[in-house]
Amino acid sequence: MKILKSKKALSPVVASIILIAVTVAVSIAVAAWMGALTFSFMGGAEQLQLGNPWGWSCTAGTVNINVTNSGGGTVVLNAVRVGDSIATMSVTWSSDTGTTGNSLAAGERACVQITRGSAFTPGVPYTFTIVTQNNHEFQSTGTAQAP
Repeated sequence: MKILKSKKALSPVVASIILIAVTVAVSIAVAAWMGALTFSFMGGAEQLQLGNPWGWSCTAGTVNINVTNSGGGTVVLNAVRVGDSIATMSVTWSSDTGTTGNSLAAGERACVQITRGSAFTPGVPYTFTIVTQNNHEFQSTGTAQAP
């Protein structure tokens, strides 16, 4: 077998530099990914779980949505929209404290009654957006049901 002396490979120094650069890049990516997981497990952000709309009163324009604070801190419900229109809301019951108000402690559940300015049309889907005090938005979608 003939060995070609005119062909050159990468020098060991260049190969080592490339390996170190790749290792550093991968370690930075893994650190960023783990950091994001840590914040979500620690409850650093507001986390609400919204149930399906129920208890439709199409003529009165009201509907109920169960809300659970699954984050680590207190969440203050600030506003609600039906589609793009502002609606009014009231917390009708709270699972842990039995009190009403727009503030939900960690792990607390509540029923939010949403009142629209006009009637709901049965069979039409609606999107409900609950906005927190920190301007985080959480959505639920449901189709209006005739009573």
